[in-house]
Amino acid sequence: MNRTLCSLALTGGLLAGGQAVASDLLQWQNNSLTYLYGQNFKVDPEIQQTATFEHASGWSVGDLFFFVDGIKYNTDAVNGAGDGHSFYGEFSPRLSFGKLFNSTLSFGPIKDVLLATTYEFGEDDVDAYLIGPGFDLAIPGFDYFSLNFYRRQTDGGLDGSGVWQITPAWSYTIAAGKSDIVIDGFMDWVVDNDNSYHANLHFNPQVKYDLGKAMNWGEKQLYVGIEYDYWKDKYGIQDSGFVSDNFVGATDQNTASLLVKAHF
Repeated sequence: MNRTLCSLALTGGLLAGGQAVASDLLQWQNNSLTYLYGQNFKVDPEIQQTATFEHASGWSVGDLFFFVDGIKYNTDAVNGAGDGHSFYGEFSPRLSFGKLFNSTLSFGPIKDVLLATTYEFGEDDVDAYLIGPGFDLAIPGFDYFSLNFYRRQTDGGLDGSGVWQITPAWSYTIAAGKSDIVIDGFMDWVVDNDNSYHANLHFNPQVKYDLGKAMNWGEKQLYVGIEYDYWKDKYGIQDSGFVSDNFVGATDQNTASLLVKAHF
């Protein structure tokens, strides 16, 4: 599933240019709506349209990222639950030790140390709970770069418990004439297996042109571009000729979707 960022807009440094909020607790926030159209998806039906709501905010104790996808399968295709549509979301608060203790925890490339958590939810028994250390990094040229290490626990299904996941998220801006190109996104790398959930790698960047800035409608408000989605062993299903009621074939996903994204 996509998490754009968000990508995504994933961390406290994510949208430093976002809407400032005059509050001791809530420091800034940014919301967005994204429309995606893509083909050649695996495991799920091949053609998909997705509408995504995202929220990112900075708080006096840390930061928060939340998103939910509403997914529509084209034609008469259905997923494993027999539906022509689905949903998926993640709720990801992080506690900043630097903010909590009012101290500077920077050393080397590390700007802050955090407790990172995520709750994954969606259709057909996919709930998962992730917790582990997080780090905000200062890498030259990047708008932000975060790195979270999670221990996964799940309620059931293929999403195995007790495996480790590494999740970097980033944003990089390139000047392009009178506007900008933003390259941001995330990677989820599950590095070990349990009995049913295979190690997998999900790489999901977006390449977006700031159309609002180019047309003098407002900077960082309207983007167009593509979202690339590479997922080796999607959903932790080993790529070995997977067979289900609705899908037969490889589980390695390699596709791209057209994207329109509006911030507010």
